[in-house]
Amino acid sequence: MSKIITISREFGSGGRELGKRLAEELGIPCYDYQIIEMVAEKQGLDKDYVENAAERDIRAFYPTTIGVRFSASTFFINQSVELFTEQTKVIRELASKGDCVIVGRCADVLLNNEQLLNIFVYADKESKIKRCKERAKPGEVLTDKEIEKKMKEIDKGRADLRKMLADTAWGDKAGYHLMINTSGKEIKSLIPGLAEYVRAYFNEV
Repeated sequence: MSKIITISREFGSGGRELGKRLAEELGIPCYDYQIIEMVAEKQGLDKDYVENAAERDIRAFYPTTIGVRFSASTFFINQSVELFTEQTKVIRELASKGDCVIVGRCADVLLNNEQLLNIFVYADKESKIKRCKERAKPGEVLTDKEIEKKMKEIDKGRADLRKMLADTAWGDKAGYHLMINTSGKEIKSLIPGLAEYVRAYFNEV
């Protein structure tokens, strides 16, 4: 049985780093930005555009589901749907190849017919702001309030997308197998224990 581990996460919680380090510890691939790169290559589009359109703009196609209104050309709506469909195909294709970790992009929902371990990573506000500052791009200087606003906006987008796709709410423990609180923790210190949990979950110990 393949080990397919999906990582959903609050912005700033360290979920991306956790997924990458866990994959390295287990000796399996980690798919994150690679998914966007593959979709962009297949569609002949810019990676940044694909990342936005595939996850943010797709929600506009379902206004009654997520309670928002949207006005845009049919072209952009159709392209957003097409990109999200392509992203779904890529995720399923990667998962079919065998053991892997997939970060974000609602992979836990899109792969609901697979044998999965779905993890949700979260943290308190102070820890997330601290982590965002430590990982800021060169020249990027944001205040705590600006970071908090960004966190809320991104997390709302993730919650809205999941609401469109699943019955369980984003961040609701009912939708995941394991919840990990990274508040005040160094991500790499959590990996050995988490890797053992994964092996036990998939009956490898």
